[in-house]
Amino acid sequence: MTQISRITLARFISGKPSPEDFRLEHVDPPALKEGQFRVANRFVSADPGTRSRLSGSDSYAGALKIGDPIDGFGVGHVMESLHPDYPVGQLVTLGSGWANQAISNGRGYCAKLPDLDVPLSAWIGVLGVPGMTAWFGLTRIGQIKAGDRVLVTSAAGPVGATAGQLARAWGASQVVGVASAGAKSDWLKSEAGFDAVIDYNSPHFLEELAQAMPEGVDILFDNVGNAMINSILRLMRPFGRIVVSGQVADYSVPLSQRPGITNTDRFITHRLKMEGLVVFDDLRAFPAAQAEAAAMLQSGQLKLKEVISDGVESLPAAFCALFQPGAEFGRRLARL
Repeated sequence: MTQISRITLARFISGKPSPEDFRLEHVDPPALKEGQFRVANRFVSADPGTRSRLSGSDSYAGALKIGDPIDGFGVGHVMESLHPDYPVGQLVTLGSGWANQAISNGRGYCAKLPDLDVPLSAWIGVLGVPGMTAWFGLTRIGQIKAGDRVLVTSAAGPVGATAGQLARAWGASQVVGVASAGAKSDWLKSEAGFDAVIDYNSPHFLEELAQAMPEGVDILFDNVGNAMINSILRLMRPFGRIVVSGQVADYSVPLSQRPGITNTDRFITHRLKMEGLVVFDDLRAFPAAQAEAAAMLQSGQLKLKEVISDGVESLPAAFCALFQPGAEFGRRLARL
């Protein structure tokens, strides 16, 4: 049987990741046990949230050890099975890690794919964890309603771009993104339907944001971190909701050095709510949301932006690009 090709952690990471932090390994596949099945991955994702596990210290997820396989989501087909519910040929999505194949018993994050006539890669993008994070972040935590003014940070990422498009489809009166100027901003406005995009590199960032949203913010969907939340608190409207989805600016910063949130008086005066999101809390509701999102994808209400490289060996560079200003943007995937 084909060997397992996988990426493991070569050394703990300090600061931004580099390809040298990872190692490509080839190992013989273990035999299946009763109730298991083997998946041949066809696409695997590189996710920014993985960074929180790579420095040797626990975050909201446990730290990886040197030599551990790197996290990632996969989509592929069952190539061998000792599980009655997962026959050979069945398409599945699962937490596979950065590898060309994975073994599962069907528990945890693992699902058979329904026939929804969408690109296979969408199952680890807009229909996968990024898309469902946007979906349930806006609905369960953001409690979005028609007329809301929505601000999305790291808006060109797969979570942020999906959140902005969903907010527009669900009747938000204004959708504004925070992203760098240039290609990202242009795509968000021309393709994803954002009303405006504010460049976080601008020396007048807060002034420009206030001008773009003169009536304030009902929902802040934040993917960046504490400093961003703290700066935007003054723009929140009464009874505003803050969805803490990710912390891409803080993942590479030691916990003791991360900025705090100081503008907390706004929580009292404006009755604000802030809540973090772990989307696996909503796992049972995924199928219904995925069916709706698939229909939106087919109708053009949701747009995909993917950057696809080839081979397991391409994943370290794809992952590092997530933290490099000016790198090509979109959902980072490897085609296997």
